[in-house]
Amino acid sequence: MAEPRPSLYTSLSPALLHLYDLNNTVVVIIDVLRATSTIATALYNGAKCVIPVDSVSKCIELGKQIDGITAGERDGKIAEGLKYGNSPFEYPKEFINGKTLVLTTTNGTRLLHMALERGASQIVTGSFCNLNVVCNYLLSKNKNVILGCAAWKDKVNIEDLLFAGAVVHAIKNNFSINCDSSQIAETLFNNARKDLFGFMQEKNASHYNRLMGFGLEKDIRYCLTINNADVLPFYEDGKLIIHK
Repeated sequence: MAEPRPSLYTSLSPALLHLYDLNNTVVVIIDVLRATSTIATALYNGAKCVIPVDSVSKCIELGKQIDGITAGERDGKIAEGLKYGNSPFEYPKEFINGKTLVLTTTNGTRLLHMALERGASQIVTGSFCNLNVVCNYLLSKNKNVILGCAAWKDKVNIEDLLFAGAVVHAIKNNFSINCDSSQIAETLFNNARKDLFGFMQEKNASHYNRLMGFGLEKDIRYCLTINNADVLPFYEDGKLIIHK
C-alpha cells in the first residue's frame, strides 16, 4: 500500500490560523508585499541573518544590543524610530552583506510569532522571489504543510493568495488537499499567472493601491517577479537564516 500523502492547507488570514493544527507541520509565512520578499532578498544579498520581531520597541532595543540594522514598517511606511523600511531595494549586497537585520512589519513578522506560539514545528518564509526553492523544500520534507497568508490587518489580500496558489499549483500532486481556500488560491493564480502585476492592477488590489500611493511601483513589480532571490529563509533559534 502507498503511504498516505501529507496534507496541505491554506490559512487566508492570521485571524484564521487558530483553526489549523500546526504540530508536526511546516508553516510557510507569506507576506509578498513586502516582508517575505525583503527577507529573501536580504539573505540572498549576504545578510548574516534576519531577526523578526513583533514590535518597534523590541526592534530598537535588540538592534542596540547586537549592533544590528533596525528596520520595519507600519501601514506601509518606515516605522517611527527606525532607520530603514521594508523595501527589498534598501538591502543591496554592498549594504547588507555580513550584517544582521532586525525587522518588524505590520503583518508578516506578527504572523510568524503567532505560528511559533501555536507550536509550528518548522517555519520558512515564502514569496515569489523564492518560489521554486520553497516548493522544492516542501516536496523534500514530505510533511504536512500550512501556507499562512499574512494578509493585511487580518483582512484577506490578493497577492498572498496568489503566492499560495502558485505553491499549490506546483506541488499539489504530492499532497492531500481537502481545503477550499487552497483551491481558491490555485484558481486565482491560474487566472493571474500570465501577468501578476496586471492582475493586481485590474482587480484594484488594496495593497497594490496602498503601495502605488507611496510611489512604490518598482517594489510591487520586484515582489511579483519569480525566483529573483532563490534562497530559503528558515527559522531557527530566533532568527531566519538560509537553509542549506
